[in-house]
Amino acid sequence: MSPKIKTKNLATIYAILAAALYAINIPLSKLLLKHTAPTMTAAFLYLGAGMGLFIWGGMEKLIKPGKKTERLTKKELPYTVAMVVLDIIAPILLMFGITRTNSANASLLNNFEIVATSLIALVIFKETISRRLWLAILMVTAASVILSFEGKEAFTLNEGSLFVLGACICWGFENNCTKRISHKSSTEIVVIKGCFSGLGSLCIALLLHERLPEMIWMLAILGLGFVAYGLSIKFYIMAQQHLGAAKTSAFYSVAPFLGVAFGMILLKEQPGIQFYLAMAVMAAATVIMIRDNSASTE
Repeated sequence: MSPKIKTKNLATIYAILAAALYAINIPLSKLLLKHTAPTMTAAFLYLGAGMGLFIWGGMEKLIKPGKKTERLTKKELPYTVAMVVLDIIAPILLMFGITRTNSANASLLNNFEIVATSLIALVIFKETISRRLWLAILMVTAASVILSFEGKEAFTLNEGSLFVLGACICWGFENNCTKRISHKSSTEIVVIKGCFSGLGSLCIALLLHERLPEMIWMLAILGLGFVAYGLSIKFYIMAQQHLGAAKTSAFYSVAPFLGVAFGMILLKEQPGIQFYLAMAVMAAATVIMIRDNSASTE
């Protein structure tokens, strides 16, 4: 196996791991939102990501003191600023969406991020998307529809759905901005994302007169933010370095599917026949994505 293929396979593992870590976000956030306000929750999720990766970076320097990484420069400033602003808006929209819609809508519409990321990568950044990858994206989306279907009410485009849809569009732009700087230190990128986006959301929360959560819930949100946003984003960026924005997003789209699996384990949920049908479609799509060795071009 050539070094290039080995690198792509490792990047694929990073992308799927990023999806697995993010998959716990919606079910656990739904529980935490019973104890704290949406914008405040979004703020501490990103602060948890930033502070957690800051500590992670310090440990990396102690373990590998001679390791060199490319740091961000003024050249990447426009993409960095756009990334931070979009990361302030997107999680706030998602938290408001989660409080206003059912789990089926949240899971289904959250997958629109794949479509947004791929179309923006294609139209604006001229990233090549192969026919095989488009087929895989459509299959994963179909699997998410099957997985999320709980009756005709699940497809009502209510206020919560619009919030989630808006979050996905923001993250579609943000994913492509992050791709422009993904060759830099992934830890530094997440620290900047987390700290500045978290502080921005915190200021908005205070302006909205939202109360600070109790200490136990604050620590819980920070911990979830470190895992579901911090580590997830770090692995996502590491995958983007070798797969491109569109293909990484396609692999990342298994997150809703994994979310149902986590629900089975953590919440003792019993899925219906649609779960196993979706699992078959998702498995086939994953095989297609793994076999798609077409390179992304910028």
